[in-house]
Amino acid sequence: MKATRFGDAADLLLHGGRIRTFDPHGSVTDALAVADGRIVAVGAEAKRLPATEVIDLDDRTAIPGVNDAHLHAAWLGARWPHLFFSDAPQAHQPAGELVRTDAERRGALREAWRLLAELGITSYTEPGIGPGEDDGETGCFGTAMLDAYLDLHRRGAQTARVTLLRLFGTLDGSADLDAFERGIAEPRPETDPRWLAVTGVKIFADGIPPMTTAWVSEPYPDGSTGALLPRGAEGALHAYRRMIELAVSHGEQVAVHATGDRSIEEFLRVLEARPRNDAAPHYVVHGDLATPGQIARMRAIGSGFAVQPLIAAHTREWAGAQLGEERIATAWPLDRMLRSGALTTITSDAPIATPDWRRSLDASLALLGRDDAESREALLRSITVSPAIQDGAADWKGTLEAGKVADITVLDEDPVEPGRALAGIGIARTIVDGRTVHLRA
Repeated sequence: MKATRFGDAADLLLHGGRIRTFDPHGSVTDALAVADGRIVAVGAEAKRLPATEVIDLDDRTAIPGVNDAHLHAAWLGARWPHLFFSDAPQAHQPAGELVRTDAERRGALREAWRLLAELGITSYTEPGIGPGEDDGETGCFGTAMLDAYLDLHRRGAQTARVTLLRLFGTLDGSADLDAFERGIAEPRPETDPRWLAVTGVKIFADGIPPMTTAWVSEPYPDGSTGALLPRGAEGALHAYRRMIELAVSHGEQVAVHATGDRSIEEFLRVLEARPRNDAAPHYVVHGDLATPGQIARMRAIGSGFAVQPLIAAHTREWAGAQLGEERIATAWPLDRMLRSGALTTITSDAPIATPDWRRSLDASLALLGRDDAESREALLRSITVSPAIQDGAADWKGTLEAGKVADITVLDEDPVEPGRALAGIGIARTIVDGRTVHLRA
């Protein structure tokens, strides 16, 4: 891409390629103008504006900046390049405390932001940072990491926008109701929500099907049904329900790690008894064994799912041994979620799997069992438009429309065109708030 400079009416003009706005009409345009970090015009109107910087897309395709709605950036930066699930051999997996000092914590975040910029990711959700992990093994999820986020945020050092969920239990583990109640009463830190939005809380309801720890209605081969993780004096179910109720009553967005149908069912029952939260919708993370009825009910109350098709691809055989052929055939119901209209975001859960969203979308196409333009656009919306809705930020990000922030991912080819793996499409440039944060050499 070539850049020239002249004039001063707009800060930036993109032209000379295909710009998929992902607005409600699916509009495609050929020019976009930016001023003060916001899109001020598209199409012919944009081309009439003199601009300080002009970027020729050279027939490339621009889409809204990618938003990974479930990605552990601090953990990813501390572990990179090591992933838990990968096609490449992972000879050495880091263990124990990964970050020990303030400098190491800030370094982990900066490393994650560098990687995300290379991948065209302009926003993400950090799903679980807080006092429940102050004594955690890795050092990546406690209060000190939240302080590192706040420090870099206040310095204006971010190259990606962050939605952060507080955590009052342990990651992938139990939470005590009394500790949760104390934590939820603590005020959220003051931030600029356009860059660091602390919207809610993460609750771990159960485990995962391959380890027979997802809470399910139909028993596993050994006769067990999994169990809930929350703990309290009146039992796990009361603690789980009460945590959700407390969070909602405090105006918090609730994200529940729930893979089994029973843990999803109890989440729904609590939310169905309360008013909708249209600001930042509540949602289930994973939802591996969500039933058709639960998906429909989730849509009815304005809640949704953050799913990980790439993890499904990596664990399908393992999970099948515990679920059997009939249940594995209906697990990870991505197609039904998308067709239902329920809010659905496709996420990586990095560093569990790679943060490369192109690989996640290829896994999604395989899960859908089809490859056509309509399906590809729906999947691309699930990493741009839908995450902005999940963030409660759809009025200012997620599409390339006038008035929205200029967060843009520039690709070598049109990702909507079927017939080619998305993993083979190059990422040429990443723009956040009208500023290039990655330009491929």
